[in-house]
Amino acid sequence: MARRQQRRRPRFPVNGWLVLDKPLNLTSNDALGQLKRIFHPEKVGHAGTLDPLATGCLPIAFGEATKTVPYIMDGRKVYRFEVTWGTQTTSDDAEGEPVKTSDVRPTQDEILAILPEFRGRIEQVPPIFSAIKVDGNRAYDLARDGEDVKLEARVIEVHRLDLVEYIDENRAVFEAECGKGTYVRSLARDLGERLGTCGYVTDLRRLLVGPFGEEQMVTLDELRAAKEAMMVEVEEGEEPPVLNPLENAELIGYIKPVETALHQFAEVRITGDAAAKVKRGNPVLLRGADAPIGPEEIYVVSGGKLIAFGEVSKGEFKPKRVFNL
Repeated sequence: MARRQQRRRPRFPVNGWLVLDKPLNLTSNDALGQLKRIFHPEKVGHAGTLDPLATGCLPIAFGEATKTVPYIMDGRKVYRFEVTWGTQTTSDDAEGEPVKTSDVRPTQDEILAILPEFRGRIEQVPPIFSAIKVDGNRAYDLARDGEDVKLEARVIEVHRLDLVEYIDENRAVFEAECGKGTYVRSLARDLGERLGTCGYVTDLRRLLVGPFGEEQMVTLDELRAAKEAMMVEVEEGEEPPVLNPLENAELIGYIKPVETALHQFAEVRITGDAAAKVKRGNPVLLRGADAPIGPEEIYVVSGGKLIAFGEVSKGEFKPKRVFNL
């Protein structure tokens, strides 16, 4: 008996950034899977993992935007987090098991007094339940297998760390603006140790990643509602068609331009032969009174569309990434 061939579901050329408000108790990869079922994109990825117990800003790159992911991951991040004093856990958040307790509770003045020590360039040991690789294995896999995981301290940068609310003697809320590689869970652990007690994260929300903040976030429920608005009725037993998200103005309206990720770089417009050469990956001399001389990184557009990102030096632009939009 011949096997029935499964019909391949179509994929669509969605390009740009979506700022997802990731819900609680969902992994970043699971959130990505749900977006795939909504948009059916040709290519998609996320810029910066959020733990299941964390909510908030999860930038999603579709199509050509995946080429700009490193520039988002290198951007500053802002977190708001609640620390509960008196307990330390294996994961430094509510997911782990308690490993240490203390009866000491810090006062508001004691907390404010030590915060300057956690600003600027500081050393931090990442939590053992992290995605850092140890001898080719993820630290969290080794930790879950019961192995003794030792991670080295690394230099991070905390641009801002503020006490937002002193709820009571057991809990306090902080806001941190930090650079790449910072673990908020480790901040909570280290704050507790410095205050002569223990601490772990009991609530964590990411408010900003690079150019993406709360005002741009969209929930999975909002995206599903936008998709359902364009669904069509089918006969019982029939498989519903895969609808093109590019034809749904509300759904595609949540997608930000690819070049949003390059906001920190200058934009230069080129036309004609210069644009054609850049699209083929070739360097060109930038002409005009306002053309940059360099050395600096820029992105170039032609006809209102992003075509390349690269470096200009002595007036010559050399593309590093070429975009097909």
